[in-house]
Amino acid sequence: MDLTTVHIGVTKRRPKTRVGRGIGSGHGKTSSRGYKGQGSRAGTRSYSDLYAGGQMPLIRRIPKRGFSNETWRYTFIEVNVGDLEALFAAGANIDHAALRTAGLANGQGDGVRILGMGKLTKKFNLKVHGISEPAKKKIEEAGGKVEIIAPPKKPVKNKMKPRPAKKI
Repeated sequence: MDLTTVHIGVTKRRPKTRVGRGIGSGHGKTSSRGYKGQGSRAGTRSYSDLYAGGQMPLIRRIPKRGFSNETWRYTFIEVNVGDLEALFAAGANIDHAALRTAGLANGQGDGVRILGMGKLTKKFNLKVHGISEPAKKKIEEAGGKVEIIAPPKKPVKNKMKPRPAKKI
């Protein structure tokens, strides 16, 4: 090995390709964009993977079946009884704000639901959106109370009023 071959194969930084700098560069004249069409013009956007040209798009070709209640479904942040035991003192009043400050109810959700995983020896007063039967049983056996917050009311549907009878 000599000093003339030390640098071979080592690339520290690849320089940016300078297009439109003459035919000798290999990227001259049209700057590797081709001659005509949308791709050769300035300000064009690249197509998405779902783009199909003039053909009917795939999302419109496939049949739509079934029903999804994703729009109306409630999603709850789940907290276990064992986590309450570890983070809160006996006799504490626990609600959504207290769980959020303790770091148990972070993230998006429509409310908090307590699950029954873990042991509970302390007495707690809970005010939550939902609770499982085993969790409720454990809290009440320890001497605590559970208050369920009612979910938000469903929106009133705009039902069409009956049309008045036509006068003849």
